[in-house]
Amino acid sequence: MYNAPTSDMLFVMKHLAGLDEIAALPDYEEATPETAQAVLEESAKLCGEVLAPLNVEGDRNPSRWDNGKVSATPGFAEAFRQFVAGGWQGVKHPHAYEGQGLPKLVATPCVEMLNASNLSFALCPLLTDGAIEALLTAGTEEQKQRYVPRLISGDWTGTMNLTEPQAGSDLAAVRTRAEPQGDGTYRLFGTKIFITWGEHDMAENIVHLVLARTPDAPAGVKGISLFIVPKFLVNDDGSLGARNDVHCVSIEHKLGIKASPTAVLQYGDHGGAIGQLIGEENRGLEYMFIMMNAARFAVGMQGVAVSDRAYQKAVAYAKERVQSRPVDGSSIEAVTIIHHPDVRRMLSTMRALTEASRALAYVAAAQSDLAHSHPDAAARAQHEARYEYLVPIVKGWSTELSVEVASLGVQVHGGMGFIEETGAAQFYRDARILPIYEGTTAIQANDLIGRKTLRDGGAAAKALMADVALTVAALGEQDGTPFKSMQKHLAAGQQALASVVDYVLANAKRDPNAVFAGSVPYLMLAGIVLGGWQMARAMLASARLKPEDPAFHGAKIATAQFYAEHVLPQAVALETAIVSAKGDEGVLALSVDQF
Repeated sequence: MYNAPTSDMLFVMKHLAGLDEIAALPDYEEATPETAQAVLEESAKLCGEVLAPLNVEGDRNPSRWDNGKVSATPGFAEAFRQFVAGGWQGVKHPHAYEGQGLPKLVATPCVEMLNASNLSFALCPLLTDGAIEALLTAGTEEQKQRYVPRLISGDWTGTMNLTEPQAGSDLAAVRTRAEPQGDGTYRLFGTKIFITWGEHDMAENIVHLVLARTPDAPAGVKGISLFIVPKFLVNDDGSLGARNDVHCVSIEHKLGIKASPTAVLQYGDHGGAIGQLIGEENRGLEYMFIMMNAARFAVGMQGVAVSDRAYQKAVAYAKERVQSRPVDGSSIEAVTIIHHPDVRRMLSTMRALTEASRALAYVAAAQSDLAHSHPDAAARAQHEARYEYLVPIVKGWSTELSVEVASLGVQVHGGMGFIEETGAAQFYRDARILPIYEGTTAIQANDLIGRKTLRDGGAAAKALMADVALTVAALGEQDGTPFKSMQKHLAAGQQALASVVDYVLANAKRDPNAVFAGSVPYLMLAGIVLGGWQMARAMLASARLKPEDPAFHGAKIATAQFYAEHVLPQAVALETAIVSAKGDEGVLALSVDQF
């Protein structure tokens, strides 16, 4: 059972992410709080009643491959028709292409619900969203008109074809070739692996966006181009034509997300798969990065979603499982395990990490909306820089947390958590892919250092830290232990993050091994501190709003205090590990032969 946490979602949207400010932007006048609430309530209904009941079925009866054809889990195709009929694929896409035109801030809670209810199912719309964004950014108007409305309608779905057997995450090693035909089309030859929903029976066509090299392309990433290669060719009138020369030769057998078919696609075994160039030759990685960035944010939301689903299940179990008398002697009978201090610690950890990662992601979504639609160009640039800095943190930190939270969910269940029938293990298995795909945590951390910290001399990071300092000051104006505790630990965290940013800026060129040995700890430190910043802001907002709903806002303050005292102290330890003298010596101390 899944109940979307709409109250917390709306609280974050209104009081942390600035929904009113987003609704005042020229493109988003329809995004009023009333509209946002109505959208979230309808999304919660679909996800809770239609998609969540299929989650276990997808795990037990996953997608099947048979002679090149893939059949989705029973019930998935019908659920997909309901999903697209409700307009959910187009929530954040433009009216001009038959989308809803709502801001990313409103779409993001819907994405969270979708993934919390059924992660395997949600991956299909996620990749389609990325294809839509890439086409809207780099496609010709004819390509946009031909493909985007059909992707939004759900008649077709989209995929992202990057890696190959020999390449892994090193896209410079891509070998798929695209041979120009002289009529504006190309014929593609090669193998692509790890293609999520690369073949299925839920839609009538699949639009593959494929990285490949033209014959005279330069070596490395500078020689990669991006192509549209549909499963069925599309006629000039929009109808479907002949089957294209792209075929699914197998699907992977996986630890989790079993209902989502991960395809191996073969291009060109029968004369070449016909494709169209997107944008200019040799700029494919630049265009694909638009899709990758959208997917990375969405995968971060998958982390938040799985964390919340695991938390909900653990709480329900802890409230019904009776075992042992309380340690304080308050009952001579056995009590439900939620009364035991360590179970409370685990549940509080799960709750605090979920709320912090949700808040940071929603705030990032609002920055994206401001970057796209703020009337002032300088303000757009500032918001874009802030969003870009936050994306690898949302992706890397939130997904690493999801593994921790899902693992705690199994632990709360005890031995029953290790039994598949309880369902706790599925969240743990599903979560494990999240820090891996769409760029491992190390790739996100390298991006955070290289493109997001060094490139602008730390400007975006320092601007965020200045805002954290303002929140630290505001906490000092409040009375009460929760606020003083948060002020103390957030101030220490802010100083730790500032120290690490300075260390990165000072040492990246002089000693890159030392800096990059600490890249993932830097990312985790940034997540902990910036998540703590959002928890502190939530605490201040709840202090003002508490008379309206004492139970809800009292819980927000208590959860924030727990985060301050049990999560934020990790920041100082991470700083020590990163900036200690020659901090890479421990990492590189063992020789290759000693491993």
